[in-house]
Amino acid sequence: MAEFWLISAPGEKTCQQTWDKIMMATTHTNNLSTNSKFSIPDLKVGTLDVLVGLSDEMAKLDSFVESVVKKVAQYMSDVLEDSRDKVLENLLANGVDLVTYVTRFQWDMAKYPIKQSLKNISEIISKQVTQIDNDLKARASAYNNLKGNLQNLERKNAGSLLTRSLADIVKKEDFVLDSEYLITMLVVVPKASYPDWHKTYESLAEMVVPRSTNLLFEDQDGGLFSVTLFRKAIDDFRHKAREMKFTVRDFQYNDQEMKADKEEMTRLSTDKKKQFGPLVRWLKVNFSEAFIAWIHIKALRVFVESVLRYGLPVNFQAMLLQPNKKNMKKLREVLFDLYKHLDSSAAIIDAAMDIPGLNLSQQEYYPYVYYKVDCNLFDFK
Repeated sequence: MAEFWLISAPGEKTCQQTWDKIMMATTHTNNLSTNSKFSIPDLKVGTLDVLVGLSDEMAKLDSFVESVVKKVAQYMSDVLEDSRDKVLENLLANGVDLVTYVTRFQWDMAKYPIKQSLKNISEIISKQVTQIDNDLKARASAYNNLKGNLQNLERKNAGSLLTRSLADIVKKEDFVLDSEYLITMLVVVPKASYPDWHKTYESLAEMVVPRSTNLLFEDQDGGLFSVTLFRKAIDDFRHKAREMKFTVRDFQYNDQEMKADKEEMTRLSTDKKKQFGPLVRWLKVNFSEAFIAWIHIKALRVFVESVLRYGLPVNFQAMLLQPNKKNMKKLREVLFDLYKHLDSSAAIIDAAMDIPGLNLSQQEYYPYVYYKVDCNLFDFK
């Protein structure tokens, strides 16, 4: 992924001359950046008042659309939990990777008709992306609930023998059922205490059935033993077992309940699989829509800002620079030297300078029109 600088400069005698000049200064002689023309159609200019108002509105819209693009990308990464390496191949714009889309940007006349006013176009984008944002919240909430419920059940079925569900461990034949006098109890015994258990379990209460213990299940810490005794000895047995550091589990075998638990797990698992495919498809489509909308906002902003700065008739060249990482500072200086005559008040701001607590991105101002387009949508931890 990459960072781009979307800039515009006034046309010389022709826009081609502006382009040739930037290519000579940044690419042919010193390899500071890889450049491409950024084509913006002839949009309706409108009045100066409208342009000034739009300039502020579109700054907010730009941040909002970028945040939605990042949210959709991040959620795609969350949903593809086990195959994060597949995330980037699903994050495409108009069927191509983001760098290709940005560097070969073509205005979408069908979605954003240029006969409309700039304000109308920005409203179309705002409505469209707000809808995507609302849909994402609803879909994410439904899928996350499902996933959360499934994880809770899975947690119940895993973990320590002291707490985990026993439904998938015990079978009907492990228990004495429907007896007025006898009951089968389940006891968790640490591995080191197996010999003590076998030596003492029959004497932990007066009415334990001899040789009635069985090891039903084992994990790395201990084992789950069954033992049968008379119902009237339960309290006594529990008390003595506790003294010996054996843990009696509260468990009553119930066919219906255990069946319901298993069915719920299967249902949630099936639902999650069913929702996964359509959700990923929705995220792919709407990521593309949001990203395309975002680059159109950038194009609108360049147009509005260029008209406000360079005046009428509309005559500027928009260009997309992909800075060579090592030479960002040098590139800034070269651009500043090229265009400082446009605005002597624009002090050079070092884009690489990071002052804690000071958000420079809101204050970056250069003698040429400049917007950053950052295709690094998230950092994989």
